[in-house]
This record gives sequence, structure tokens and C-alpha cells, in this order.
Amino acid sequence: MSHSAPHPVNSLGFAKPPAATRVVAAMSGGVDSSVVAGLLKREGYDVVGVTLQLYDHGAAIKKKGACCAGADIHDARRVAEQLAIPHYVLDYEERFRKAVMDDFAAAYARGETPIPCVRCNERVKFGDLLTLARELGADALATGHYVRRLDAPGGPELHAAADETRDQSYFLFATTREQLDMLRFPLGEIEKTQVRSMAEELGLRVAGKPDSQDICFVPEGRYADVVQKLRPGAAEPGEIVDQEGQVLGTHPGIIHFTVGQRKGLGLSGNEEPLFVVALDAETKRVVVGPRESLRVRRIQLSHVNWLTPFEGACRVKVRSMRAPIPARVTALGNGAAAVELPEGEEGVAPGQACVFYAEDGTRVLGGGWIVKTGGTRAAAA
Repeated sequence: MSHSAPHPVNSLGFAKPPAATRVVAAMSGGVDSSVVAGLLKREGYDVVGVTLQLYDHGAAIKKKGACCAGADIHDARRVAEQLAIPHYVLDYEERFRKAVMDDFAAAYARGETPIPCVRCNERVKFGDLLTLARELGADALATGHYVRRLDAPGGPELHAAADETRDQSYFLFATTREQLDMLRFPLGEIEKTQVRSMAEELGLRVAGKPDSQDICFVPEGRYADVVQKLRPGAAEPGEIVDQEGQVLGTHPGIIHFTVGQRKGLGLSGNEEPLFVVALDAETKRVVVGPRESLRVRRIQLSHVNWLTPFEGACRVKVRSMRAPIPARVTALGNGAAAVELPEGEEGVAPGQACVFYAEDGTRVLGGGWIVKTGGTRAAAA
């Protein structure tokens, strides 16, 4: 039998048969990651399932829609047994608390609006888990994220998912080129409805399981409760002021507010609706103004990750579910960048991410963390 001809490239892009390709499948216990493990097993890959115990082992969170809880670990273990693949549960609670939860609480205390899912992908899932995959001798780490990895002459590229309603590329902007070499996203070209059907076809126990919706360590979406638990004393009362500094009322703590918020201000009798346009942690002030004051035209970023070094015209997202809008990016050095938004954008807050896309709106060029906004009446106040 001749071995001179290379084996056809398999579905993950390796020039060897699936049986000779070891893949670590990140299994959260949900439908998406379970289908990924099932598809890879069916194709004949050497699949190893890994589940990270990040926050709760079942006692604190007993609700639908929270990921990484005890029930999810149990579901992941059962799916692995059903697929007859090795499965490991790793206790990452301490790591997760320091890298994600403490960062989340500190950001809220600074008056920012953090995105812990990005930090989790960056520091835990695509950091520590990739290291583990290499230690296990794996060729790739596969996840259930809805995003596409496309091979190109200059190396692998990150693109938005084919299913725009499920696209998670915004949350993966911090993925490095080195990490992208080893990552695979089998669901990137598939629509969510198809994934449910695949789960039923594979006979997976989790086929009808609801999707996770809340941040795993924030039950019922009660952010302020979690911040107060992690940082006692973070909720100090202060004043609600207009953009000229006139006191309109008081508040129980800036951790209860986010930029763009309208409800819950306790203000009435104004000529027009008022929105939170800025949070000042130093003075403990919540600054409010009319809706037009929410539109910003300049953003300053830090800790920029460049998947493709560039400057100039592109499109950007400052919220995961918003469509990319025209922008111009200028690199400032030391991981900083300035972004101009000709049309402006509402609800932009420090602590959020600004993600760069090519002008076709699908290829991710990079992104960074918003540290400052400008071009509004609030900024001038």
C-alpha cells in the first residue's frame, strides 16, 4: 500500500484522516457544543470532551438560561457518555473569578459597562483551554460559537457567522492570530434551526434544551447584586445631574446604571425624556440628558487586538446586536486607537468593545476596549 499521496484534506482543514486528528471539543452542556462534539465523532475524529466548571456547581444557580452551572456539567458528561468519548471536567472557578468576575465588578465600580463573555473567551476559554488542548496533543480546539474561520493566503481569518441572528464574532474580537490557527468553529456556516435538527438526528439528550441567555454568574440579570457581593461598598449614593451640573435628584449607586438607560431614574416632570449619558465614579454622579446627547462620533480605545493591521475606512460594532456602521480607525500606538463615526452611534459606553469589520461587514479585522467617547454635549459638559 503506497503512502506517497497525501490524504485528502478533512473537514477541519488537516491533511490527514479524521481518525489521526485529535480534537478537543469544548462542551458547555448546551445544544451547540454538544452538536459540535457529535458531528466530529460521527466524522471519525479522535474527540476529547472538556467542560470547564467556571462558577457554580448547582447550588447557587437553579434556573434555565444560565450556562456553566451544575446541571450543564451533568448534561455535558451525559452527552460525552452517549458519544463514547473521553470527558474531563476542570475546576476553573478560582481562575474564572479572578480573570472574569472580579474584572466585571471592578469595571462596574468605575462606571463602565463591561462585557464578561469577551474576557471569558479571551482569558479562559481561548487562553487556558488552548494550552490544555496542546498538552493533550490535540490538533485543534473546537467550540460551538457561531462564527467562521476561513483559511486565506495570509493565514486564517475570522468572519461573522452565516446566520446573522446568531453571530458571535463581536465577542471574539480579542482572539489572536496564533489562537485562530488552532481554533475551529464547525457551526459557523449553519443556521440555529439546523443545529436543533442535527441534535435530534444525533439523538442527543439536550436537543430540546433552552439556550443560555444570562451571563452565567449573574442570575436573573441582576448585575448590581453581583457587584455588591464581589465588591462590598461599591454602591455609594450620589447625585443625578443634568449636563450643566444642576442637581435633579439622587441615586443609590452608579453600579445600578448604564449609559443609555431611561427607566429607573426616578425623575419626572421634564420637558423631554432623559437618559443616562455619562457615569462619573469619582464624583459618584449620574449625568442625564436628552436622547440626542447619546450620539457619539469619536471613540478612544485601549488594548486593541489587530487580527489584520490596518488604518482607514472600515465598519464597526459597539453593541453585539447592532449592524456594523461606517467608521475610520487610526492606530495611536501602545495598543490604543481612535475611531471616527461619521454618522454617530447611540449608547456607546466605556467598558464596551468596539469591533472592526472589513467594509463587507463580515471579516473581523480586530477591536479594542472603549475608554473614552466624544462628540456629544455630554462630553463637552
